[in-house]
Amino acid sequence: MVPVSRNAIVRIAVSTLAAVSAASILSGCVARGSYPPAPKVAASPDYNYVIGPGDTVNVVVWRNPDLSTSVPVRPDGRITVPLVEDLQAIGKNPTTLARDMEKALSKYIRDPVVTVVVTNFVGPFSEQIRVVGEATKPQALAYRQNMTMLDVMIAVGGITDFADGNRATLLRSSEGGKLYTVRLRDLLRGGDIGANVDVKPGDVVVIPQSWF
Repeated sequence: MVPVSRNAIVRIAVSTLAAVSAASILSGCVARGSYPPAPKVAASPDYNYVIGPGDTVNVVVWRNPDLSTSVPVRPDGRITVPLVEDLQAIGKNPTTLARDMEKALSKYIRDPVVTVVVTNFVGPFSEQIRVVGEATKPQALAYRQNMTMLDVMIAVGGITDFADGNRATLLRSSEGGKLYTVRLRDLLRGGDIGANVDVKPGDVVVIPQSWF
């Protein structure tokens, strides 16, 4: 065994204390929130829902009940209906999809009139709200107009007993990945409605575990 000098032991102890102090300072900064609070109002009034994989669309062709049907949007983003195969649906709103279907059906019937109604909402992956970390049921949710953080937390069953809710982070992809702090513990455990904020399509909520 190689003997260790007293000076070396002192240097090791000092280095260890410095590392512990730095970690304590860092944890204190993170606990207080390194990012600005999320804006309370963020929803856009002109939001239009677009179709995504997993949605179910009800296609009604006026005066042609044999062509009317309800179909799921496949994982590749396309649908198949009578007389029309592999029509792209993902990324379109129902009105745009109806006009495209009319164009495709005009090869077979005269002046088709099509209405498309979405009956099962999943939405495109880029617009889903994702909740990860110490949520009771981490998952991806379909975005809805005027959706708030409280709506999201109800959908995922709240936070676990091990969550550090007031250190949760909101990543907003619609703003280039900007990060915000959200106070989930105050909202859910303290009933502080002032901690409720709007969410936007594509938001990611990260709930860390408490260190204590």
